[in-house]
Amino acid sequence: MTDSRKIKLLFRHRSMEMGGVEKVMLSLLNNLDREKFDMTVLLNLNQGELRNEIPAHVRKVYLTDGKEDMSKNSILQKVQLLQRKRKLEKLAKNPEIIDRAILKDTYDVEIAMTYNDFEPVLKSTNKASKKIGWFHSEINVPKLQPLVPKILEHFPQFDYMVYCSQRIKDHMHRHCPDLKYPPESVIVNAIPIDEIKEKSQQPISDKWPVNFSHPVFISVGRLHTRKGYHKLMEAHAKLLKDGFLHYVIILGNGEELPNLLLQQKKLGVESTFFFAGNKMNPYPYMKQADFFIMPSESEAWPLVLAEALILQKPAIATDTGDVATMMEDRKTGYLISYNTDDMYTAMKEFLTNDELVAGIRKNLEHIEEKFDNRWIFAEVEEILLNLVKK
Repeated sequence: MTDSRKIKLLFRHRSMEMGGVEKVMLSLLNNLDREKFDMTVLLNLNQGELRNEIPAHVRKVYLTDGKEDMSKNSILQKVQLLQRKRKLEKLAKNPEIIDRAILKDTYDVEIAMTYNDFEPVLKSTNKASKKIGWFHSEINVPKLQPLVPKILEHFPQFDYMVYCSQRIKDHMHRHCPDLKYPPESVIVNAIPIDEIKEKSQQPISDKWPVNFSHPVFISVGRLHTRKGYHKLMEAHAKLLKDGFLHYVIILGNGEELPNLLLQQKKLGVESTFFFAGNKMNPYPYMKQADFFIMPSESEAWPLVLAEALILQKPAIATDTGDVATMMEDRKTGYLISYNTDDMYTAMKEFLTNDELVAGIRKNLEHIEEKFDNRWIFAEVEEILLNLVKK
């Protein structure tokens, strides 16, 4: 590469459903120096609420259409989904088709945004490119175990590995001390502070599902078992039974929704525990709620928690990943273990201990100083520049 041209970056990812990884990628696309980098995003599926949020100066390419572009007829859609699956399977076995007929270009650096993107990046026929992996998961999480052998196989093949939290890196080295690791760094997720504050002032796009006669807890996340919403609902039902009136609103969609709706009906909390779906702008909802809660079994450096803190919401969060570095227990938030009893106790404290809540609100007044983005993008750029020089 000569100094006279831009470094060509290729980001690989499955799709653009609303999520933390997708927001991290968008922050990189929006903030990396466009005078230094020529950026392309390759999606497996042109799908998700954020699919049109990729900035105009970034080339977007995709392997197959998203569900949004398919027939509304259920039978036809099943046929289209089967055809899509077969096409993706064919392309996975023949990566040269992607490089030659779809991308029609070569890149200096190829970036896998999650472990699901590791294999496509490593199978690229462009052997001259540098390969970077982005790792967001605790290696010892039970549900990850079926994938661990493949992850461990992929790790040494990268030229560089980025962890989004120190705890994720420490877990990896503790559980796999003999693995041949590539050069690596910890780079936490960037927070668009001004954008969050500005968007939180916008009006709510649809009717707020509850009145404000009782406090409202809000959570934002994909509906997946590891997000802990089933445990949160149990704690909610127990609090109501004990006379502590409140509401819970969940913003997000996902495969766990049918099970959660069954649990909601079984516990009889349809009028107090709401699933409001994905919101392109969740911040006005977060701002209007009284409290934020993140009941996850595992997280790395949860972007959504930082967003809640910036909006000065007293937050309850499981002590997982780097959460304890983001907020101080009983000072700028409330740390809990991943169990229903801890969720019950913390929520009861927020509902009854006005002095504790007032102290947390006061301590959150200058919390945004903790989330300074300036060094994050500078460090990513330095990694990219140094890799290409080698």
